[in-house]
Amino acid sequence: MKNMEMVLLSLLLIAVFGSTGKVAGENTNEEVMCIPMGNILLEPPEAVKAKKSPVDFPHSRHFVYDCKICHHQWEGDTQIQNCTTSACHDLEKSPTRFGKGKSNRELNLKYYKTAYHNLCIGCHKEMKMKNKQLEKSQVKLKTKLPATGPTGCIKCHPKQ
Repeated sequence: MKNMEMVLLSLLLIAVFGSTGKVAGENTNEEVMCIPMGNILLEPPEAVKAKKSPVDFPHSRHFVYDCKICHHQWEGDTQIQNCTTSACHDLEKSPTRFGKGKSNRELNLKYYKTAYHNLCIGCHKEMKMKNKQLEKSQVKLKTKLPATGPTGCIKCHPKQ
């Protein structure tokens, strides 16, 4: 009898949720959202000659965070654009190399490398700091502290 109940429950769920979702291959004018489930290879824009190896970014490990942390200009209902092609972080040369002194912050953040490094390394360093504070507090935790990501060059850009 338990198997029959499972079959009926499954059919009910398919009837309720299956009828409200889009069917693959359905002919509509709307785009289907595609979320990369594994790793994404982060490379510089095509016009830039890479000095380090590309970054094998584990996208699926970051699903516990709000998408808008990284994709800060995303509206939530459109396809996410690559940061280096969407007039967001599309500066291909460091603005600090254009002249003497330091560039302004806004222009520097348009440089793709600064944007990636500030976001990724900054978040990983913040997590490490929070983990150290928790360790020092001597509070007993029910779970392990979250793993932090790399903060050094070689961990993200392994030698080829």
